[in-house]
Amino acid sequence: MANIAAVTADGTSINLGTADIDGLRSALRGDLIGSDHAGYDTARRVWNGNVDRRPALILRATGVADVQQAVNFARTNRLALALRGGGHSAPGYGTNDGGLVLDLSALKGIRVDPGARTVRAEGGVLWRELDHETQAFGLATTGGTVSNTGIAGLTLGGGLGWLMGKHGLTVDNLISADVVTADGQLRKASATDNPDLFWALRGGGGNFGVVTSFEYRLHPVTQVLGGLVLYPLDQAREVLRFYRDFSQALPDEAEAYTALLTAPDGKPVSALILGYNGPIEEGVKVLAPARQFRKPIADLVGPVPYRARQTMLDDPNAVHGLHRYWRSAFTEQISDGLIDVMVDGAAGFSSPMSALIFFNVHGAVTRVSPTATAFAARRPQWDFDAIGCWTDAAQSAQHIAWIRKLWERLEPHLQGSAYVNHLAADDRPEKVRASFGSNYARLRELKGVYDPTNLFRANANIAPA
Repeated sequence: MANIAAVTADGTSINLGTADIDGLRSALRGDLIGSDHAGYDTARRVWNGNVDRRPALILRATGVADVQQAVNFARTNRLALALRGGGHSAPGYGTNDGGLVLDLSALKGIRVDPGARTVRAEGGVLWRELDHETQAFGLATTGGTVSNTGIAGLTLGGGLGWLMGKHGLTVDNLISADVVTADGQLRKASATDNPDLFWALRGGGGNFGVVTSFEYRLHPVTQVLGGLVLYPLDQAREVLRFYRDFSQALPDEAEAYTALLTAPDGKPVSALILGYNGPIEEGVKVLAPARQFRKPIADLVGPVPYRARQTMLDDPNAVHGLHRYWRSAFTEQISDGLIDVMVDGAAGFSSPMSALIFFNVHGAVTRVSPTATAFAARRPQWDFDAIGCWTDAAQSAQHIAWIRKLWERLEPHLQGSAYVNHLAADDRPEKVRASFGSNYARLRELKGVYDPTNLFRANANIAPA
């Protein structure tokens, strides 16, 4: 590989010499891929097809030693560094232009201890892969709402998911993590080992290092209740007002989300997205009002294996490679004004794959102190997302413009903070700061300890104090 043009973390153009590149390659067990590699175009792709970037180098790590080499190389050469676990970041934080991408996707080790009800999994594992192993023993921990999400990114941002009302966020179930920090050192983070780093990892959004493995607490979960109830869009205002009250009165075992989306027949609909993590007969009673509120177009709720519910939102909206743009914010109330803007927007979706959706943050999540972990959003509230999704790259400008225009109308009805994993690349810096809440000052201090040069900045970034 000849000298290649690259970019530093601050955007300065540099040249990486042949000797440096060859030296890095010789120190690796994994592959080092440049633009002249036959697999480069495949290797640089991420979940969001609308993110089309060209890194100078992609390092596919096979273990901790490769991760350390990547971190040291990026730090020494002041090279822009992006970390990719599942590659699921909607803003495209798992890649860059002209820098180094550290790809963890080959780190797939998973070990379940059914007696202790724990699992250790490496940083390239996806939730469907983790569920596959833990469900062999009738166990699970809080994961995402689509199965192709990487465990690393979801965990580090907090981890909303189908079990959160009963079992808390993903970070509430994290026992320990192995992390390579900016100095290239491998550290264990837990309640007793580097506890300040452990605190920061639980919601700090990837700002503090490369997590090579996670250890989670597991819970008995097998057959659950789950599915969608669809109502026509002309009933959406009534459905959303019903949902506003219904979701606030649910027990921890129940999950109720709601969305305005497009049905398979091409018509916009209002959907109640329901789940129950307990005895099926109890769940049927608890969720009955949502299924009987009006006469639905379709009631798809029923007993399903936990793994099946984990995939029910995958297709078509979460398929790898679709083009995406979304905006998000928390809200502690669903006002009539917000509902009116939503319904008007859904009537004119620019793409049949787009959606407006609420995730209910309740139960066990809200009974943890906001300062116990870096994830501070511990109040009962909703995570609201306006998601644009489409297939044709040539139409990107019009779909992004549609979401931005609609967001201008939605945002006055929402809070000025968001779930860290749902922040957009073009969110204002003050919104990023607000999303870390009262923990932001402490996070800045710890960033200064563990990453004083802000090597890990391709994220919802926390500047070192």
